[in-house]
Amino acid sequence: MPTRTDVTFDSHGTTCAAWLYRPDGFEGPRPVIVLGHGLGAVKEMGLDAYASRFTAAGFICLVFDYRHFGGSGGEPRQLLDIDRQLEDWSEAIDFAKSIAGADPTRIGLFGTSFGGGHVIVTAANHPEVGAVVSQCPFTSGSASSRTLGILGLAKVSALATADLAAAAAHADPVMVPLAGKPGSAALMNAADVIPGYLGLVPDGLDFTNAVAARVGAAITLHHPGRRAKDVKCPIMFSVCDKDSVAPPGPTMKYAALAPKG
Repeated sequence: MPTRTDVTFDSHGTTCAAWLYRPDGFEGPRPVIVLGHGLGAVKEMGLDAYASRFTAAGFICLVFDYRHFGGSGGEPRQLLDIDRQLEDWSEAIDFAKSIAGADPTRIGLFGTSFGGGHVIVTAANHPEVGAVVSQCPFTSGSASSRTLGILGLAKVSALATADLAAAAAHADPVMVPLAGKPGSAALMNAADVIPGYLGLVPDGLDFTNAVAARVGAAITLHHPGRRAKDVKCPIMFSVCDKDSVAPPGPTMKYAALAPKG
């Protein structure tokens, strides 16, 4: 059986919590796959299944939580900062290269949903990355924002404005739900979001269905798919035909621009 151990690595002075998987009968050097989750999600929400299968196929796997989430450090809690999460991906790659028995010349990335957008940008910025899986990726902030509807988008915008003011005043964050009902103030409010997203949360996990609302303003302007043209390694886009949160149309257009997509 593959072995899983708890490890940590530093990201700009803050500790990131991670799981390290090693294949059965491990002998190096082996390629490493770094796995990260989506919008507000933590590693316990389904990434073990993917890492276990990759490890059974002979890969070392590193599954991590972003700063401010899950087992990782960082204050305030539930701060979803796009630039910081991209920094965490870079630090995870550096840590993966240092793992005993790892082949630092063979690093792969696996990101899902919001993390699926992160791996596009990360691979574009790290030419040493050898392969990428971008699963049901968030690629277009404008397209995803439109899925909220006019009422939902107005509510999220109001909370984002209030949270930016709170940040400027060094006050506690104003929060916005991650998953909510249609028309509600939530970053994802499609009809299938609550059972689909919150259904990933295992029983007994202390999970917070909210983040600092300021990210609502940043998401609209974030288009990681635009960097697909700069990814030189093979990258597989696993696109849902019907995605209520990350519309497939923009992703397919971006994927067509990737040299080895």
